[in-house]
Amino acid sequence: MSSVEDKTSPPFLTMIVPGLLVAATGVGAGDLATASFAGSQLGLAILWAVLVGGLFKFVLTEGLARWQLATGDTFLEGVAEHFGKVVGWLFLPYLLLWSFFVGSALMSACGITLLAMIPLFDDVQNGKVIFGFIASMIGLCLVLVGNFKLFEYVMGICIGIMFFTVILTAILIWPGTSEVLSGLLVPSIPDAKGSGITWTVALIGGVGGTLTILCYGYWIREKGRVGPEFIKLCRMDLAVGYAMTVLFGIAMVIIGSTLEIEGRGANLLVTLAKSLENSLGVWGYWLFLVGAFSAIFSSLLGVWQSVPYLFADIWRLFIKPTTTGLSTNLTQSKPYRFYLLGLSIIPLLGLLMSFKEVQKLYAVIGAVFIPLLAVALLILNGKRAWVGEFVNKPATVAMLTLSFLFFGLMGWMKFMG
Repeated sequence: MSSVEDKTSPPFLTMIVPGLLVAATGVGAGDLATASFAGSQLGLAILWAVLVGGLFKFVLTEGLARWQLATGDTFLEGVAEHFGKVVGWLFLPYLLLWSFFVGSALMSACGITLLAMIPLFDDVQNGKVIFGFIASMIGLCLVLVGNFKLFEYVMGICIGIMFFTVILTAILIWPGTSEVLSGLLVPSIPDAKGSGITWTVALIGGVGGTLTILCYGYWIREKGRVGPEFIKLCRMDLAVGYAMTVLFGIAMVIIGSTLEIEGRGANLLVTLAKSLENSLGVWGYWLFLVGAFSAIFSSLLGVWQSVPYLFADIWRLFIKPTTTGLSTNLTQSKPYRFYLLGLSIIPLLGLLMSFKEVQKLYAVIGAVFIPLLAVALLILNGKRAWVGEFVNKPATVAMLTLSFLFFGLMGWMKFMG
């Protein structure tokens, strides 16, 4: 299933595929809802926060790619060699928790949006579960029976639809160029009844995903990128991918700023679509809902395809050590397929049960991941003996340090909340 760069495809599209994949996979229902709700509560004044969030995630993902291309090792291989295998055993519980709650959230979001588009069930709960299961099985089949080219193709369709529809919706309700530029270029945080800082921090943290950025290294391997000569190419495709993520986030804030909306998660997105129907008509409702579903399903498909890579790597590095490296196709390994199957089925339990305290624990653990990643990249890419001339530059050190401080603050806020 591993491939090299396709010489018959348009060069630019071929080059930016991994960046688009990591960007699209990081855009989930929660991120869409956070951006739109932040816009509704705080208006256009916090558009700058989307730019900051995109920059943070770009620096982190570029650091991951630079480490892998400079050393030939994945991030997890570097962690195993330089920090010890105990880190892998600490990472595994987080991966399991993340997979369950994110998988459940994606199934739920797909189910709710599909039910809004195809109202075949009177019982919302049953409809959500059934449609969520169907979406999960479609994702499973696409990954299991397809190949990386099919994955790229389907993701490309979803990315195109979500980008076109959401950007077009924002343009149709455009609040004014001067107001948008002011929000982007003049940082401020409205009070919003004391919740301004909370929503701004959430908006910055929600841009571009968390754990899924680790999967970028496996995708560039699928594209045949091995060696430091591909670092510039990766920087370019990541810049394009995160630029699209930022534009998407800005569009969601703009859409939210024009409406008064309430709700949570995908429910909020359906409410938002209904609000747009009042201002744009029924086609505005469908335009946004189709775009939102494309964004959510592309995230589900991206998670289903990429996160099992991490488990397969953990298995061969920490659980059942082997000398076999990434030259062997991880997607054909038993650990990869076992985890894929579990990921597509087990999180369905989350649609039926309530785990309030466990979810709070997951939120805290999840918020800790990014600052720990920033510290790891400061160390791994900070030693010339390990990465040679591709050592962190002063500007990168500053951004990684800021990422550590900011996301560490986010973790503390969630812990105290």
